[in-house]
Amino acid sequence: MNFKKVLYSLFFLLTFSVLASVQAQQYQISLLTCDPGEEIYSSFGHSGIRVLELSTGRDVVYNYGTFDFGAPNFVLNFAGGRLDYYLSVSTFDRFIAEYDYFQRAVREQVLDLNEQQKLDLIQFLETNYLPENRAYRYDFFFDNCATRVRDAISNVLGDQLIWHDDVREPVDLTFRDLIDEMVYYMTWSDLGIDLALGSRLDRDATPLEEQFLPKYVEGAFSRAEIQGDGPSRPLVAQSRTILDFEKPAGAFGAINPYWIFWVVAIIFTGVTFIGFKKRRLFVGFDVAFFGILGIIGLVISLLWIGSEIPSTKYNWNMLWAFPGHLVLAIVLLRETIKPWVLKYLLFALIMADAAVVFWILGWQSFHPSLIPLLLVLILRTNYLYYNIGKFKRVV
Repeated sequence: MNFKKVLYSLFFLLTFSVLASVQAQQYQISLLTCDPGEEIYSSFGHSGIRVLELSTGRDVVYNYGTFDFGAPNFVLNFAGGRLDYYLSVSTFDRFIAEYDYFQRAVREQVLDLNEQQKLDLIQFLETNYLPENRAYRYDFFFDNCATRVRDAISNVLGDQLIWHDDVREPVDLTFRDLIDEMVYYMTWSDLGIDLALGSRLDRDATPLEEQFLPKYVEGAFSRAEIQGDGPSRPLVAQSRTILDFEKPAGAFGAINPYWIFWVVAIIFTGVTFIGFKKRRLFVGFDVAFFGILGIIGLVISLLWIGSEIPSTKYNWNMLWAFPGHLVLAIVLLRETIKPWVLKYLLFALIMADAAVVFWILGWQSFHPSLIPLLLVLILRTNYLYYNIGKFKRVV
């Protein structure tokens, strides 16, 4: 009788274990990390959460990176920090087909969650997907498609999720350095970003803050552990490559600001030398130069004052690209020069020198291609300040 009882007990235990195992494998949840694309909006990569229901074959991806290009005032809302992104859900096959078409690699990290954690995460995502919850105010650095994925996992696991950032390779990178990693060879986009975003980008990002970039979320997940619900285990149970494409070798485009701005500097140096020899000012060049700087300064001012994006504040590009340069450009076209113009030229010279000091001291890093423009600004403000009342003005 005792032998039979033992057999019955073992049978029920094995049956319960098998049923529990089947239940535990009801869902498979993964982090998908996608390589950058060739367009500026895709140049930082992408993250998504894959939920595979094993019993039915339902296979979907939750995507926090969806936005509507056709929305009213898209550009103004994006620049002003008033653009909403939203959570969308698509089939895994459709998601992968898009990245296959654009030849962007996709990697998968299967998460080692227990059944309750999986159900909690799915409930969290479904709640986020409700019409009243799916939209969110996009912030490139602190609330985007990558940080939302990370935060979803963090919210479900809480203190059980240990990131182990202490074991990562030590890297001290500013937010601007992290952006430059992704757009270094997209020179005009890189320049535009450096012009639009201010000094707040020039502090070191913490390991958690680095995760605004999908590749850093992927790295953090690979180091993380789950503790407190049994034996400690890695967050990632299995990694695999779904799509693999060779990354194109980085190269600057033929038309890039590095050589163009040096050509501009050589032209202005030549104009200044000839003008000094012939006692001419050739202010037509200055009208164009200061006019362009003034327009850039006006845009920077509008972003500083009118945008809700914190990183557009305290932008010291304003020191050399100042809106007042537009007024100077207009005044230089007139026959008579007011006395205040000399004071403004001295002010512009001091501001340009201050920009160089800010750069050297690390208070804000400017785009490297701007070096020749700063030299031109210092050269021409000096030249005009000392000669505007002596030399003949030629437009």
